[in-house]
Amino acid sequence: MRIIRDLWQEAIARPTVVTFGVFDGVHLGHQQILHMVVTRARELGVTPTVITFDPHPRQVLRPETAPPLLQTLEQRLEAFAELGIEQVVLLRFTQALAAVSAEEFLLAYVFGRLDARELYVGKGAAFGRDRQGRIELAREIAARLGRQAVEIEEVTLRGHRVRATTIRRLLRTGRVNLARRLLGRPYEIRGRIVLGSGRGREILVPTANLHAENLILPAMGVYVTLMRFADRWYPGVTNIGHRPTFGGDPRVSVETHLLDWEGEVLGAPAALRFLRRLRSEQRFESVDALRTQIARDIARARRYFTHPRVRFLLGESSWGIDALPEG
Repeated sequence: MRIIRDLWQEAIARPTVVTFGVFDGVHLGHQQILHMVVTRARELGVTPTVITFDPHPRQVLRPETAPPLLQTLEQRLEAFAELGIEQVVLLRFTQALAAVSAEEFLLAYVFGRLDARELYVGKGAAFGRDRQGRIELAREIAARLGRQAVEIEEVTLRGHRVRATTIRRLLRTGRVNLARRLLGRPYEIRGRIVLGSGRGREILVPTANLHAENLILPAMGVYVTLMRFADRWYPGVTNIGHRPTFGGDPRVSVETHLLDWEGEVLGAPAALRFLRRLRSEQRFESVDALRTQIARDIARARRYFTHPRVRFLLGESSWGIDALPEG
């Protein structure tokens, strides 16, 4: 996938079919738009292209209201590539870009430099200076140029509007099953394995401690997870929390016990996917009581991974999430 950081200086593939936005999470709603862009680009023999922004516009315009993002930039770009996008225009969002009018953005960027034959945007999309641009303006300008601008309807699932704000709320309450459905894949965080307190080995349950790059963690508690390192996925049980049994820690830890691994992973880059919540974090009266509960958690996780439809996740696929059981 080609990544363009300077639309005015770098060589670009054109003509195109285009969409634009932040696409935080690249959830089912975003995927619907991106699938349309890829499908139409292939039918027309042009390049499927995304214009996206970094940082999030609200981090520049109203930082006090800027949402924590569901994905790192790397994750977002990888998701575009997996869905068939061939070219991403990655624009650094600045006050100067914010001052570009909606009409200028369409004429100079979308239908001009990118020579877009068709433009697809989500329901209610607002763009340009003071967010004054709407689909009506895009349709008017596209028609004037003999092109097309299309608004894609919002996706709903089980009564929930598929939005990044909804997914953030679900994750903060530990509802990783439903978040997984809205995302179209398990929620994933990334980082490096770092040295922990060593208490896991003391209670005979060694853990890999992830220093997460992502800004959003699921609610405190215990989860069935998959951890990826050294190009493979390994089943595990993950605790997110403050270690209350050991007096508490002001820092949030992400500790994963790998079910079938006995090697050394310290310092390795890793990804962690959340499949199912087992329980909330709690304080135990003794280490023995904690050890007993961890054994129960591990047994429940092993049962989960014996489900025949879970096995596909141990491969390379990020999509096809309907194959996962609910519990």
